Amino acid sequence: MTDTPVDQMTFEQAMKELETVVGQLERGDVALDQSIALYERGAQLKKRCEDELKRAEEKVAAITLDADGQPTGTTPVESQ
Repeated sequence: MTDTPVDQMTFEQAMKELETVVGQLERGDVALDQSIALYERGAQLKKRCEDELKRAEEKVAAITLDADGQPTGTTPVESQ
């Protein structure tokens, strides 16, 4: 695990650490207290990844196209 706060991680960083956490939990070779801490960190990492994916999906959905099918910019999701 890194010391980087989850809310400051990129999607890629959070996903990589989440894979590490899952691997450690699956091996089952960590003490109970450490397993609980890993599970909590994993839950935070999972939420971060989900939030980043949702944000990216909203950006893609907000792209508008002109008559020729070319992107013309983005429209804020809130205004749709």
